[in-house]
Amino acid sequence: MSEQALKQQIQNLKKHNARLVRLARDARSKLSAALDGTGLCLWQLDVATGKLIIYNRRWGSMLGYQPKELSARFDVWREHLHPDDRQQVLDAFYDHLHGKTPFYEALHRMQHKNGTVTWVLDRGRVTEWDAEGNPIRVTGTHIDMTKEKQYEEQLAQLANHDPLTGLANRHALITHFEQLKAAGPLCVAFIDLDDFKTVNDTFGHRSGDELLIQLSQRLRGSSPEGTIVGRLGGDEFVLLLPFPLTSLLVNSTAHGCLRAALTPFDLDNGEARVGASIGIDEVEMQDDFVNALRRADRSMYQIKHTGKNGVAIGSTLLSVSRTGTDA
Repeated sequence: MSEQALKQQIQNLKKHNARLVRLARDARSKLSAALDGTGLCLWQLDVATGKLIIYNRRWGSMLGYQPKELSARFDVWREHLHPDDRQQVLDAFYDHLHGKTPFYEALHRMQHKNGTVTWVLDRGRVTEWDAEGNPIRVTGTHIDMTKEKQYEEQLAQLANHDPLTGLANRHALITHFEQLKAAGPLCVAFIDLDDFKTVNDTFGHRSGDELLIQLSQRLRGSSPEGTIVGRLGGDEFVLLLPFPLTSLLVNSTAHGCLRAALTPFDLDNGEARVGASIGIDEVEMQDDFVNALRRADRSMYQIKHTGKNGVAIGSTLLSVSRTGTDA
């Protein structure tokens, strides 16, 4: 082959190579764009060296780090796993690496630079082995699931909490009732506000809502540890007290809640006053939430019918107390 022909062949090979490089770059750019559109980040791990190759988006960005602030290495990734999730995630990864599972998958938390957590869904599998069958490379994806988890938490909050006061709603009260009943003695306190309609009529419904919010905070502060405070709706509240009816904590909590209702409320457009009628009864073995609540409600109405602003303990009226008196 002549020197001229050889030069021409080399020139053609260079052009062909440049074309392949452009095609590869274009393909990688399209892949990155497609993956970014789904939120997926494609990664590959060299098992022997621990080096991570991130094919789209920069490593560390979802954890709040600037370019090159974090090196793309397995040990760096491992260090940023949330301490409570680390062992579970590593177990899942090594189980796959050792052939115990067909793929690696883990939904877990990672530590963000600002101290918060980032939720990540990791998936991967071994894509290359050596002659002895040992894994050489693992290829996978991860996706930031933080917004999805926050949305999930918001839904759970809405499903189990009263939207106005943040107290447990009826659904949550029933769940807690079953759990507490199985654990030991339990009392149900039914609280119905007195003269709340006057507040709405005088100050308006927005001020009425503000009073309910303030009262919910007071009820929490008046309740011992382990008590579940909930709102059924309107001006009706429920306490689940994990104590026997004869406990001094039941008595003191009831009167603390009564004082919480009787203490004036400072609202944006004035000072409002309400009262409360409170009935308490102990849960019996055969009771469901509805039956237990009905008996507490019956005790409460003994106060309503005899002057309001008091506490009745027990369906047989074991004790009745008015404002400023002891049970």
